[in-house]
Amino acid sequence: MQASAHAADRLRTMIADGALAPGAKLSEQALSGELGISRNTLREAFAMLAAENLVARLPNRGGFVTDPTADDVRDLYAARLVLETGAVLWGELDGPAVARLREIVAAALTAVEAGDAPTMADANQRFHREIVAAAGSRALLAEMDRALARMRLVFHAMTDEPGFHAGYAHRNSEVLAALEAGDRARAVELLRDSLSAARDEILARVG
Repeated sequence: MQASAHAADRLRTMIADGALAPGAKLSEQALSGELGISRNTLREAFAMLAAENLVARLPNRGGFVTDPTADDVRDLYAARLVLETGAVLWGELDGPAVARLREIVAAALTAVEAGDAPTMADANQRFHREIVAAAGSRALLAEMDRALARMRLVFHAMTDEPGFHAGYAHRNSEVLAALEAGDRARAVELLRDSLSAARDEILARVG
């Protein structure tokens, strides 16, 4: 079980990093060799990721990276709206946490100026992860990591929209400004608006 859990972590990271795209066929032969595990262990890892809706296992066809549907997008954002706003209200968003958010926003805005969409996307993911990390719960952060891996699959629908991530880099800077001012209620309002806008923009594309 430990080997399969480790393999699932590796595959989850590959999905989160964009190395495995939505709908991609997961070759047991290639992946078992790359990860240095048996096919049985790999299948156990696939089962774990299928439970997280990252992998689809089709009879007589094998495993595929999930291609998110509109319902998947709605479900993801429903979870994120609760998880992230709760973390802003009740998390330990102290000086060091805000400083980390400030560094992430600065990197995102630099990427906006450079037109570097992949770096914008990465910074956006890190910003939202850092917010949940402030809750101080390994269990919640693990849930967020699973959600963010699924979000990478969702964002593939927006690859031909270079301005998509730029807009949310600016929205994140507004959330940060509210946190720096100590106004958590305003930060929650801005975060909720940002997540809702992203959901609706993606649904307009995939729904």
